[in-house]
Amino acid sequence: MTKRYLMTACLLLAVVSLFAQMMDPVHFSSKLKMLKGDEAEIVFTANIDAGWHVYSTDLGSGGPIAASFNVVKMDGAEAVGKLQPRGKEIKQFDKLFEMDVRYFKGSAVFAQKIRFTKPAYDIDCYLEYGACNDQNCLPPSEVQFKAKGKRPVEAQQESEAEKVQTTDTAKVAPALTDTALASPIATDDLWTPVIDELKAMGGHDDIADHSLLYILLMGFIGGLLAVCMPCIWPIIPMTVSFFLKRAKSDKRKGIRDAITYGLSIIVIYLALGLLVTALFGSDTLNAMSTNAVFNIFLFLLLVVFALSFFGWFEIKLPDSWANKVDQKSDELSSKAAANATLSTLNSQLSIFLMAFTLVLVSFSCTAPIIGLLLVETTTSGNWLSPALGMFGFALALALPFTLFALFPAWLKQAPKSGSWMNILKVTLGFIELAFALKFFSVADLAYGWHLLDREVFLSLWIVIFALLGAYLCGWLKFQSDEIGGNINKPMPVVCIMGGLVSLAFALYMVPGLWGAPCKAVSAFAPPMNTQDFNLNHKVVEAKFTSYEEGMAAAKAQGKPVLIDFTGFGCVNCRKMEAAVWTDPEVADMLTKDYVLISLYVDDKTPLQEPFEVKDAEGNTKTLRTVGAKWSYLQSSKFGANAQPFYVILDANGKPLSGSRAYDEDISAYIQFLKQGISHYKP
Repeated sequence: MTKRYLMTACLLLAVVSLFAQMMDPVHFSSKLKMLKGDEAEIVFTANIDAGWHVYSTDLGSGGPIAASFNVVKMDGAEAVGKLQPRGKEIKQFDKLFEMDVRYFKGSAVFAQKIRFTKPAYDIDCYLEYGACNDQNCLPPSEVQFKAKGKRPVEAQQESEAEKVQTTDTAKVAPALTDTALASPIATDDLWTPVIDELKAMGGHDDIADHSLLYILLMGFIGGLLAVCMPCIWPIIPMTVSFFLKRAKSDKRKGIRDAITYGLSIIVIYLALGLLVTALFGSDTLNAMSTNAVFNIFLFLLLVVFALSFFGWFEIKLPDSWANKVDQKSDELSSKAAANATLSTLNSQLSIFLMAFTLVLVSFSCTAPIIGLLLVETTTSGNWLSPALGMFGFALALALPFTLFALFPAWLKQAPKSGSWMNILKVTLGFIELAFALKFFSVADLAYGWHLLDREVFLSLWIVIFALLGAYLCGWLKFQSDEIGGNINKPMPVVCIMGGLVSLAFALYMVPGLWGAPCKAVSAFAPPMNTQDFNLNHKVVEAKFTSYEEGMAAAKAQGKPVLIDFTGFGCVNCRKMEAAVWTDPEVADMLTKDYVLISLYVDDKTPLQEPFEVKDAEGNTKTLRTVGAKWSYLQSSKFGANAQPFYVILDANGKPLSGSRAYDEDISAYIQFLKQGISHYKP
């Protein structure tokens, strides 16, 4: 059983590997479907990866990239009507664009009707579409369709109605090939791929992948905190004593039973995490991270958990549940003693039921911690997060039971139950209250209520952590302190030191009310542009929106280059500009030490002359707009196709540090900029 557990743990941890920067979430195919008479349809069919969506047609100006049909050549045929979207279309009001948008998830079909006008036809056309998820948006992408043939005669129409001519989707590959390109960039050194150099420098991949390690660690810390709760810590000596008595006759059996008990706890909580994933699915979990109604529910749930920790009421499951499970465990133990044949099976099952009894009995203390953990993991949008978080929680919860059973001498050195457990509960109550505001902030931003702008959020956090400091210093008491015998006792030195830290943190956030960046809370607080009273008005804007012009200016000025691959409809690009670029230190470096180039991959400005390029697979792609050119630059030179994407180069187009994607960690972004400056040689 231990080997199976280890294999399961290794499989879970193995999933926490880094994904490549190139994204290919939409898979298109195209075909020509013959209809009655002289008519036919060009059908574009998409399979869309979980968490992504493709926008529908006719969304209007000022919105995201809408699907559109474009003709390069159509000899012997003509388009009839508009491009028709088919499938389960979702309509939703988008606060960023301030308009209704329509999109598809899972699958989509776009059909363009045509009419043959000559006996033979030669068609060259493409579908342009936009795709996004909750973290990234792809540049405008194309699905090419080319077909030549003769118009079907009337006698063959019925038999050939279902025959199709399918062409492969033309995709942008991550690197240039050795084949000479018929384009102005074929021999330009500035376009030379640097994908391997970026990888060697540790390019910043998708932060959602790295956050799995954070979720595992967060779950483990939550389990350690749960161990110290009043409903679990006193149970440890009694449970360990039970296993030690069983070990008197057979020491190996006692050790095996203790390990089984710990593994049972892990299995129970891991099953809970897997159940959450199975019930909601990856699409729903991804949608939860930005759903306003769901975030309001989470806010209220965490407030209830906080009040429970403050001692206002106790969250309990029916006592009959635990009694029935405990009774069943005793029955199996009795049967194991009476029947040697079923002894091993019943013994293991009774230990599992003992672990299940622990889970039910300890629910009053663990529910708020598990609730916070599940809230954080489900809103991360990653399907593995709930299971991984519960695995970390269960591992930490099971460790003391197993270790104390294996090494009983350690139990004598463990601290006794006491008022310190109530102090820990109240402290966690303040922390849950602070986290609750984070989820209300998501709903507030989604609906545009402006009830929890940045200064209001900071004000509430200042009050919460000031009260936490007052409690830990002994100036504030709760009713639960009287029950725990802590009402008149002075607080321990460790608590007083923690109280001083909490008070200092509250003071640290005060300047944020006037626009100070407060880097320590930037990941939780609303963006800077929601603050009504802000003394920091420094705005960073790129002076160049052309790669070649910006690189020429960098060579003339003797400065390194920061390229910002962005988009007019890129939500996370705006978040980075509002939350990171407004930081004074970041703004100072971007304006003084760098030549900043912003390349908009959805810029529809036509190129003077369209030109073709080839990818590593030999597919041909025609670049017709400025945005398509910058999108090809990002994919061919840097091996990435999601925005925002930041890379630092010298004037010759060589990278000076690893790349970065969406991440509102201001301190990490500053280190990224400093690294580029330190590696630059004029």
